[in-house]
Amino acid sequence: MILFELIDFDTLRVIWWALLGVLLIGFALTDGFDMGVGALLPFVAKTDVERRVAINTIGPVWEGNQVWFILGGGAIFAAWPPLYAVSFSGFYLAMFVVLAAFIVRPVAFKYRSKRDGAKWRARWDWALFAGGAVPALLFGVAVGNVLLGVPFHLTQDLMPMYDGTFATKFVGLLRPFALLAGVVSLSMLLMHGAAWLTLKTDGIVAERARRYGTVAGMVAAGGYALAGLWLAVGVDGFALAGDVVANGPSNPLYSEVTRGGSWLSAYADRPWIAVAPVMGFVGIAMAVLGLRAGREVSTLLWSKLGITGIIASVGLTMFPFILPSTVDPDSSLTVWDASSSHQTLFIMLVVTAIFMPLILMYTAWVYKVLWGKVTEADVTENAETLY
Repeated sequence: MILFELIDFDTLRVIWWALLGVLLIGFALTDGFDMGVGALLPFVAKTDVERRVAINTIGPVWEGNQVWFILGGGAIFAAWPPLYAVSFSGFYLAMFVVLAAFIVRPVAFKYRSKRDGAKWRARWDWALFAGGAVPALLFGVAVGNVLLGVPFHLTQDLMPMYDGTFATKFVGLLRPFALLAGVVSLSMLLMHGAAWLTLKTDGIVAERARRYGTVAGMVAAGGYALAGLWLAVGVDGFALAGDVVANGPSNPLYSEVTRGGSWLSAYADRPWIAVAPVMGFVGIAMAVLGLRAGREVSTLLWSKLGITGIIASVGLTMFPFILPSTVDPDSSLTVWDASSSHQTLFIMLVVTAIFMPLILMYTAWVYKVLWGKVTEADVTENAETLY
């Protein structure tokens, strides 16, 4: 109880905002290369044996990697209930497509090797491609829409209401800037998947992965730079019009928000956050150079750094906003007014402090046990046990 009293409500809100970012980055760094490998599958592997090599580089770890996705969704639900309600209402169809892709992917893993037919396996290979490429693209589109603002408003009883029909909600997400963000997301995960393949395979699969990963990395860097310029000159930012009420209630309608100016003004107010985009550009550049030079472990680590920087730059640029509203800026969700209660956040923090280290230790142990390359000999000699 003493610790509970020492950590005030606003501090807990910031801690959980940072933890949400950590969970999302953790998901991108782990399940991200799974999606990247799936999306690269038709291009880096031409024969059945080559495809099996690529698939078995992620076969033992993809299920564990998706834990980060579950943790991120659970954190949003428990720590930021208004965000969960508003975002899932507006992005319902997009989330359904993502979940459908995530459902198809494990089915493809399990069913592909059940029959030897070329057509049978080709269909499931394309299912693995869709299960990797579609979520990677749509996650970026969602981030782009968050930066643009979402057309919702809150009623007096905090019920989220969206403009447009059920179908147009999905079509409305496909705005040019959001699609650019989707391209950045897809290309950086393709690069990440290629880095993983160069670490876990050799021969022609690794060679093709280096080639495609290099192109993907350059597209990611160029798209990220273009998105930054677009934010500077073509996207309105949001700002709190008044001072934040210390330890105030979680009611977005108590805040006054203005729309206008640039999101990038945050870098003038908090210059230190420039470290995030620098990490993004440096990480991608070094990963591309590593792919071209044939380096393995360092390339994957640089890729992770680049992804961390790109995702962190979005959160740091928008802070304290989590989901701004274009229809009614005062309904925008921020760190200060969209969280669960003080007690809920504290209890969750204690639970996280206990179980997060266990998850990290177990994950590290799994990767240590599974360290090493997957070769064509491995998959041909173990046809009954490997994918």
